[in-house]
Amino acid sequence: MQPAAPDAQERAKRVRLMLFDVDGVLTDGKLWYGASGEAIKAFSAFDGHGIKELLLSGTMVGLLSGRTSRAVSVRAAELGITHVLQGIDDKLAAFDSLSAKLGVPASEAGFMGDDLIDLPVLRRCGFACAPREAPDLVRSHAHYVAQAPAGGGAAREVCDFLMAAQGRLQNARARYLA
Repeated sequence: MQPAAPDAQERAKRVRLMLFDVDGVLTDGKLWYGASGEAIKAFSAFDGHGIKELLLSGTMVGLLSGRTSRAVSVRAAELGITHVLQGIDDKLAAFDSLSAKLGVPASEAGFMGDDLIDLPVLRRCGFACAPREAPDLVRSHAHYVAQAPAGGGAAREVCDFLMAAQGRLQNARARYLA
């Protein structure tokens, strides 16, 4: 599959809300546990900065995860993500509920997911994304497949693609080039 569908840029232009799965998207998908059973997650600073820039550019950002982890709550707070949905068995229902609450139609929402549980949302949203490690079936439903690895720049790549499609990437970078 090509990294982007022919209409990926047009779809990305419409995105006002971008949601990310956590394990296998913002992390490499490995599950680490400490001696007392606590979940340990490693997040990419590249992905974090991309998400911060996306938020600053005016796009709403949220996390939609099947697991619950204190580490995810801490990371979301660091990045300024206020829409954090964890422990979600029915991701499609949660997606629909959040979209309705925020007044964003599915066609103006994006989602990056990596596994079969994410397919219903990937099929409903207007801009579906997946990391390169996702199974073929998941990638076949994505409008954009990141070339960077999950947990190592895949989310940043999607953020940059969105901002570029919306004509906001140059402005996001301008403060670093002044």
